[in-house]
Amino acid sequence: MCGICGKLYYDPVAQVSPDLLQRMMDVISHRGPDGEGKFLSGPVGLGHRRLAIIDLNTGAQPMTNEDGTVWIVFNGEIYNFPELRRELLAKGHIFSSTTDTEVIIHLYEEYGVDCLSRLRGMFAFALWDKKDRALFLARDRVGIKPLYYTDTGAALLFASEIKSLLVDPDCRREVDPQMVDRFLTFLYPAGRETLFKGILKLDPGHYLLVKNGSVTCRKYWDLHFKRNEPLTNFNDAADELHELVSKTVKEHMISDVPVGILLSGGVDSTAILSCAVQETQKKIKTFTVGFEGEDFADERPFARLAAERFGTDHHEITLLPEQFSSFLPSYVWHMEEPVCEAPAIALYYVSKLARQHVKVLLSGEGGDEAFGGYSNYRNLLLLEKVKSLAGPLKGALAHCINGASRINGFGRIRKYADLIQPDLPEYYYSRTASPFSYFNRHRGGLYTENLFVATSAERSTEVIRELFQNVVGRPLLDQMLYVDTKTWLPDDLLIKADKITMANSVELRVPLLDHVVLEFAASLPPDYKVKGLATKRIFKQAFARVIPKPILKRKKTGFPVPLQKWLEHDLRDYAHDILLSDRASGRGYFRKSGMEKMLQPANGSAAPTKEIFSLLTLELWHREFMDHQNVQPERVAELSG
Repeated sequence: MCGICGKLYYDPVAQVSPDLLQRMMDVISHRGPDGEGKFLSGPVGLGHRRLAIIDLNTGAQPMTNEDGTVWIVFNGEIYNFPELRRELLAKGHIFSSTTDTEVIIHLYEEYGVDCLSRLRGMFAFALWDKKDRALFLARDRVGIKPLYYTDTGAALLFASEIKSLLVDPDCRREVDPQMVDRFLTFLYPAGRETLFKGILKLDPGHYLLVKNGSVTCRKYWDLHFKRNEPLTNFNDAADELHELVSKTVKEHMISDVPVGILLSGGVDSTAILSCAVQETQKKIKTFTVGFEGEDFADERPFARLAAERFGTDHHEITLLPEQFSSFLPSYVWHMEEPVCEAPAIALYYVSKLARQHVKVLLSGEGGDEAFGGYSNYRNLLLLEKVKSLAGPLKGALAHCINGASRINGFGRIRKYADLIQPDLPEYYYSRTASPFSYFNRHRGGLYTENLFVATSAERSTEVIRELFQNVVGRPLLDQMLYVDTKTWLPDDLLIKADKITMANSVELRVPLLDHVVLEFAASLPPDYKVKGLATKRIFKQAFARVIPKPILKRKKTGFPVPLQKWLEHDLRDYAHDILLSDRASGRGYFRKSGMEKMLQPANGSAAPTKEIFSLLTLELWHREFMDHQNVQPERVAELSG
């Protein structure tokens, strides 16, 4: 796990400044505190910050081949590199290290850009081919590792984090108002665009080739929902899944430094722990975060149950509201894109705890997107059945659900009433966005005229519509899983997982998002995953014999954070002071009257918690990246203390 950055001028006689490259590396030093290196050759410069995980003595980067014609900077882990190395040795390639990084170099020499199809792991890398004078950038299939780039007109800049690009004075620092609206639509910036106009993410499963002044972007992988023939029965498929996950966890534990596990007390992380304990004689260290208050669903009792069941060396931390608020500005600085992910702050503190013991963590991220674990998948499938049965009575049914939603405790079902009457495919676009989200319903009253005119709700959701076209005609569950895997997963969950753990110089690995596991899940019939009221059926069946029953049967809670309670009490003044400040109003995005109505709704209604938090992160984002022209606030130095 590392940080990479670099620059390529289109003019072959131009030269990359060593000072610029050094400053690009320095600003992402938290990603690699164990070492640094750079390669400079006329118009190209590659920078690297190292977090030493494998081959601690000879794994320094940038790394080259035998004759110095291919150079690479690499972030991530290639889990099948030992077998690839053996194949390449048999073909006559000569190695100077035992790293996965060097395997990519020789694989590229052998197969060119097609080397990507042979890599199994998480990665973002930049490779300079001196003979062809070509820069090759690539990102892993699912988007576990981030990679950003921008074209300044004179050069292409790339980096693991946006702040590294912003070091270059030629990189524009301009807000795209349309992306403000997209962020408020999804509560994260979906798609390849960022809030910085002109700064893009390399899409998961894509590569970028820069040669002879032209930039070409290509997709090399997609998730296909092809059924296995002959179809494996449910129980056999569950056994096959258990074996596959066990093998994948074993591969993800490869490391020359200690490995621990983030334990949430849920099915996914407990399943990973059950596999991990089979692969080592050492006592595994596990880590959990919890919150004060008896009225809140704390994960820790379930995590303790799993820790006791598998005999781990277990560690816990309690997050207080004042810790939450004090870290918010630094959370925004590390995330770089406003993402409504309050659990990310809890992840920061628990990974900070873990860093005292380990350098590598495994987590259960991705199990819900692969195997249908979210309740909305089940609810949508049930809704479709209801709609088909209701026929012409859909209007009356919607009216009844609307009435029920006004009863205390049933408010969440209102969105389903909105979706019964019209046959809106938009509903299936994403688990977070719909035409009935708070900001879409209140655009007129909340947005200023300038923002309203400058943005389009249709433009904000087009990224999802385009993805939806790839799975038209597939079963509904396949459609939802595909879109979430392409948006919510990389642009929200995985960005959070990478950047917040890397803030503490910790490598996070996600075995359930190994592309082989994802492809196996996609090959299964929808009802193996969701059927009736049951979610994630096959995954639970696969690990039913090893996961304690209270964990297996508990209601899914995600990664709960008492955000509503904090925003209504402990952090109320903090949030109101920021959002109603003249500084925030001066952005010209929101009407102050609309903001006040949102923060203090009439008739005793609860304020929209996630939406308030999203506006809070948006304002803090502006303060960090638009008001401050320095890219590294002084307080960030405190994070390593």
